[in-house]
Amino acid sequence: MTDNNNPPTTDAQDPYAARTMAGAEDYRTREGLRALLRRLRDVGPGAWEHDPVAAQLMAFAAEKYATLARKHGLDPWEAASAAFDVMRTKAARNADDPWAVITHAVRITCIAEERAQGLLCSVHQARRPHVSAFHDPERFSDRDNPLTDYHPSLQTSDHPDQTEGIGLFDILDDDPVPVSAEPRTSAQTAVEHAIRFLVLLGWPPETARAGVEHVCAGLAKTGSRQTAYESLRRDRYARALLDISGRSWSVLLRTLLGNLHPAYAATSAGRGVLLRLLIGESLPILLRDDDLVLAVSLAAPTRRGRP
Repeated sequence: MTDNNNPPTTDAQDPYAARTMAGAEDYRTREGLRALLRRLRDVGPGAWEHDPVAAQLMAFAAEKYATLARKHGLDPWEAASAAFDVMRTKAARNADDPWAVITHAVRITCIAEERAQGLLCSVHQARRPHVSAFHDPERFSDRDNPLTDYHPSLQTSDHPDQTEGIGLFDILDDDPVPVSAEPRTSAQTAVEHAIRFLVLLGWPPETARAGVEHVCAGLAKTGSRQTAYESLRRDRYARALLDISGRSWSVLLRTLLGNLHPAYAATSAGRGVLLRLLIGESLPILLRDDDLVLAVSLAAPTRRGRP
């Protein structure tokens, strides 16, 4: 029996509790979660803070994504925070399977958080492919064998390039100064000669070096000239970094990697400067290629401040 003098107290006066008393949404199912997210959106500001079902939902999300968070070295509530950000979006509210959308977004966020901690950068930067492609920083002392013993970037040659200080007309002379007493066809030598080739034809030294090294890095990453060319051709980040026009970038790629059309496969134009240097051709030979010299010279970027 009910005591009419002392009616039982309920949460009916609480608008958030009143909405849930009629039947709390089963947020464990896709339909229940979709209904809950839409109701919280309709209630307006403060719904997430005061609604008891919302609090239960976030506790459930922290438990649900705890394993995923620990896999990436994060606290479970960091994953729950990422889930909360997604739950408030229109994509989650209107999805056929809201949990699938939330799980996918949380996984991406956890990966970005882990990469950001490793790269010592923001999560926003770690989400960008050209940033996340780098490896985590490491100290020289972290390896059993010192990095300075074998990494090519930390090596120096006992025989510096003897073409330093030689002008264009000196190289084109009938009796040019020999580059070396022995043929040098290593990859590092080919890269340095390719840079020297561009500088002699009017390219700024810093632009030539950065451009050649970027192309070589793309070539080493893909392992194929065709794949590297297609990937680098659309690399707007590289163009912005080098501050060169689209035409100069296209000529640089074609010069270094060659014309990849099958009809040019056995020709000098098809081989490209890097391959020609690797198979033993020298700078004087390249500089006698009139078509190549003209194309590279006309595509040389204009230095800032130059009239």
